Amino acid sequence: MGTPELRALVREIPDFPKPGILFRDISPLLRQPEAWQEVVGQLGAICDRLQPELIVGIESRGFIVGMSLATDRRLGFVKARKPGKLPPPVEAVDYALEYGTDRLEMIRQGFEHRPRVLIVDDLLATGGTAAACAELVERVGGELCGMAFVVELADLGGRDRLPANLPVESLIVY
Repeated sequence: MGTPELRALVREIPDFPKPGILFRDISPLLRQPEAWQEVVGQLGAICDRLQPELIVGIESRGFIVGMSLATDRRLGFVKARKPGKLPPPVEAVDYALEYGTDRLEMIRQGFEHRPRVLIVDDLLATGGTAAACAELVERVGGELCGMAFVVELADLGGRDRLPANLPVESLIVY
């Protein structure tokens, strides 16, 4: 199963969560074990090239993607969470949204030896959350080696908000 077949398993939901938005839902992809194995295999090939020591997943679907990949590659997994979900002490980064701000938090423990980190998530859209996660990984002491996404909405320009010269890979691009 290749990327065109994976693309067919991403459901399009118009006007969700609000009018004018075309939501890309990976739920059908998650329900197909062979397709999910293909996703993990393609992300695993990215790991083979970039050689991370840790996978960081962004809340919440990034946990599904990241833990699957980390388990497959026998790597450690770290959560980047919304505020108030992790026990202290945490490192935090505030970032701008279309309307207002949000925050990501991460526990600093486990980054003492400056591990190579691959950030993963299900979707790259405007790039604000992914860019904040990249900043957070650097603050806790990780060395970013790349970012990987299952789906990218290229028209929203999220890739442009990510650190320059950082490898960014997406399996399905719209």
